[in-house]
Amino acid sequence: MAITTNQLTNANVFLEGKGLLGCAEEVKCPGLKHLMTEKKALGMVGKTKLPSGFDVMEAEFKWNGFYADVFAAAANPYKVCAIQVRSSNETWSGQGREKEVALVVHMRGRFEEIALGSFKPHDNAEYPSKFICDYIKVVEDGTEILEVDVLANIHKVNGEDMLATYRQNIGQQ
Repeated sequence: MAITTNQLTNANVFLEGKGLLGCAEEVKCPGLKHLMTEKKALGMVGKTKLPSGFDVMEAEFKWNGFYADVFAAAANPYKVCAIQVRSSNETWSGQGREKEVALVVHMRGRFEEIALGSFKPHDNAEYPSKFICDYIKVVEDGTEILEVDVLANIHKVNGEDMLATYRQNIGQQ
């Protein structure tokens, strides 16, 4: 069996559907950190940790200039913003590039902070910002890999609804 490897080659950021090609120097998409609750009880020979939800999902952006629409969105913590990061994911083997597919990360949430910029002569200004995600969805080549919506109690992995019974148990449907 041939060994293959994947490589993200580049990306583009969209804010409320508007493309921001060349505006972001770097994007750190949110990680998914499971909150774990320690469980210990009589009769157990040890302790364990069981999943109990998700920690805050944060994304970080490093903008390479002042963009009024980005700054205005980041300055209003009461407005939910939709951000999409679209990238090209290549699969390589010893025979060359095997395939190239879209990898898209959808995020909804609010900006937590944005810097007013750092200015240096003959150098790009930097405007870092932090974005708190209430919703993320990861789609590769049209297939939904992950969807999490913390305000709607949605957690899907490869299309499987991980919280269907939970929502039913608490009367949310």
